[in-house]
Amino acid sequence: MLSSATRFFKLLIEQRQLILSMAKREVKSRYVGSQLGFIWTILQPLVMITVFWFVFSVGFRSKPMQNVPFVVWLTAGMAPWFVFSDIVLGSTNIILANVNLIKKTLFHSQILPVVQIVTSTVTHCIFLLLLIGLIVFQQLEISIWFLQFFYYFFAMSVLALGLGWLASALNVFVRDVGQIMGVIMQVGFWATPIFWDIYMMPERVQFYLKLNPMFYIVQGYRDSFISFVPFWEYPVLTLYFWCFALTLFVAGALVFQKLKPQFADVL
Repeated sequence: MLSSATRFFKLLIEQRQLILSMAKREVKSRYVGSQLGFIWTILQPLVMITVFWFVFSVGFRSKPMQNVPFVVWLTAGMAPWFVFSDIVLGSTNIILANVNLIKKTLFHSQILPVVQIVTSTVTHCIFLLLLIGLIVFQQLEISIWFLQFFYYFFAMSVLALGLGWLASALNVFVRDVGQIMGVIMQVGFWATPIFWDIYMMPERVQFYLKLNPMFYIVQGYRDSFISFVPFWEYPVLTLYFWCFALTLFVAGALVFQKLKPQFADVL
């Protein structure tokens, strides 16, 4: 397993120019024919955050969470979920969207979900800039702990890549997988404490909710941008997350590698 992981990371280094080139092309293709082009990358999350602020802060008059305005708390939780969802759903259909490349014997199709991660990172960076803008606007503290989000982003990427490999490979043979993943993402969104605080639940229910690996990531982003809690303060939760994420990562890699030779025949 260690040798396989080493070969994979070596492949990423060797193919880094191709990965960046494909990601750049994918970002551009999203706005082909659009007058505003890349500006939509900024406008879409900005409009979404503005709507949520108006509905919850002005309309429902939501109380501050962890002593910060609700819109900041909400945006910090939404940021990792939306990039995770974008990576997973984008990866699910990425093999079908690149049939011409898959049929080329020299193309390493396992890099396609990595391309999706790079592509989604562009929007995620915009989202984070808006979050920091909200923090500054609300006159909240700026801290070196902001940089901790890099750890949580890496952790989320490992989880998403494993799930992306698994879903993209299975989707070639069972096209319902794409619809199933869409439903899972919808359920997962509401099952993850993004709009609501997990500590409002009974302790027994909290235990089961924390089994959702995205709880670790969402809470981690809030710890990085709001409460400034280091990830090593949660040793048990950190160990559980990495056991889950690495198991899924290995399982996704093995399934993808097993089914990969048959992609061209099925497509």
